[in-house]
Amino acid sequence: MNTFTPNLLQVESIRGVGKEAFRSAAADTESIILFVGHPHKEMLTDNNQFKCVVASNVEDARKVMYQLQYVFKKMPAAIIYRFESAYESALPEWESFFSTYQFLNSIPFFIYADKGFEELKSLVVKYSFIDDVITLNAWHMLGNKIAIVSKFKRMRTFPAYKKISINKKLYSRRFYSNFMKRSLDVTLAATGLMLLSPVMLLIAALIRLESKGPIFYAAKRAGRNYRVFKFYKFRTMIPDADRQLDKIKHLNQYDGNGAGPVFIKVSNDPRVTKLGGFLRNTSLDEVPQLLNVLKGDMSLVGNRPLPLYEATTLTTDDWVERFLAPAGITGLWQVSKRGKKDMSVKERIDLDINYAHKRSFRYDMWLIVNTPLALVQKDNV
Repeated sequence: MNTFTPNLLQVESIRGVGKEAFRSAAADTESIILFVGHPHKEMLTDNNQFKCVVASNVEDARKVMYQLQYVFKKMPAAIIYRFESAYESALPEWESFFSTYQFLNSIPFFIYADKGFEELKSLVVKYSFIDDVITLNAWHMLGNKIAIVSKFKRMRTFPAYKKISINKKLYSRRFYSNFMKRSLDVTLAATGLMLLSPVMLLIAALIRLESKGPIFYAAKRAGRNYRVFKFYKFRTMIPDADRQLDKIKHLNQYDGNGAGPVFIKVSNDPRVTKLGGFLRNTSLDEVPQLLNVLKGDMSLVGNRPLPLYEATTLTTDDWVERFLAPAGITGLWQVSKRGKKDMSVKERIDLDINYAHKRSFRYDMWLIVNTPLALVQKDNV
């Protein structure tokens, strides 16, 4: 078995300085975060979810992981690399490191940046070992993010990690299927935006006439591998709808009991405007998501990207498999259950997991063909 370089390192821990502080952190039952670079001062406060060990560069990080593995019999719960000017040489070093030691591919890897979040997306695409870019604002929910990404990566790295039926197959990265899927996404999304541009201009004008506020609704959603992106729709609700969410939770049509996964869908939501109701019932509010498809955030077919407050409740082994599939505009859930009131949380997640297991280009084509039949909903949800 390959091993790390055996040189031990005296590293600085956020909870103290020197070897004793590191030994204390590593021996603790809490999870350990390996932070590479200079941590922000707000990160130095206590956190009951994990402890941080700091390394200054990639080589020092390798030595820290050697200590964790062979001295303390542990591995970091996640690696966080602070973006800095030397990234052009550091990221190839990380890429070589992960390709040499394949078992490390199960560890979540995040880039931390103070700003320029959107500009760093290209690095996530270029280097497959990078799971996401995070900022200080997301630090408080880092534990949930790590939980989801680590389960996904363990299932991908160690297939036996998740016990499934021998007849079930996890998402397969077949080149032909992926190439055809992406080609179809780009072609249909670009064509759709061109053909529907007059309709989009009309809708934008009507939204502005009906109520004050933005034309588009843009919010962060979690897609495949819990990757967070900005999700676009035509605004169908009053401008401050998100702040009124707690007031309408008692109207939730899902059978949540406060424990486990949380989905919120309200029949005849009082926050929806008159025009918004029409746009939802005809699915015209979804048209701006073609921009997400062109950007590569979403596909035409996949599992719906979830609001972060929903995604952070899906961290158990039973539910995390839904994140194996890409985010999509339409999918198995929309075709089979759209607009029906009798759906349970378990039923919706089971449909998402079913698609993640069965997905293929042929299956996507079947779902696209059957989507028009589900466009007109039976209920205003």
